[in-house]
Amino acid sequence: MNNESSTTKSVRFVELGEKTLRALAEGDLAGGSAEAGVALDEYFVSERSRHIFGYRADQIAKDPSAAPWIARAAVSEPDGTVVGDAGFHGPPSEAGVLEIGYTVAPRYRRRGYARAMVKALLARATAEPDVRTVRATIRSDNTASLATVEGAGFTRVSEKANESGGSDIVFELELAGRR
Repeated sequence: MNNESSTTKSVRFVELGEKTLRALAEGDLAGGSAEAGVALDEYFVSERSRHIFGYRADQIAKDPSAAPWIARAAVSEPDGTVVGDAGFHGPPSEAGVLEIGYTVAPRYRRRGYARAMVKALLARATAEPDVRTVRATIRSDNTASLATVEGAGFTRVSEKANESGGSDIVFELELAGRR
């Protein structure tokens, strides 16, 4: 393990609004970076990212009030490098459930950034008094992410089939005193 991976990481989030997400979904990295105000890398216009960002842009277009919850670039502190994206699948449900999602760009993986993203997402969720439960759905073959959420205190609550023929494991974390 190198020193960089053993150092505790910290991230801040930069909102990726509908215009940014549309630019990225169209493969316009320069436009998306300019709109976001941060230097995004090629990961943000990969086939997978373009699909997800198009979906999220549509989600925001349908419900603009969801924008503060949806997509964020994860920026490493203090150096300012964009290391991935994170956010919630939408605003909290009426039952107080908020689902997190995060991805570390391939060249920054295995350095502690996923842990930093989850920590920052949990801090945001905890700041909302109506949030009782934070959920994470992880592919069963994503061992790094499984370890990340388990290490953050999430508990496995179910498993379900996914569209690729594999399975997803659903984890939840009950926020203290909020039942």
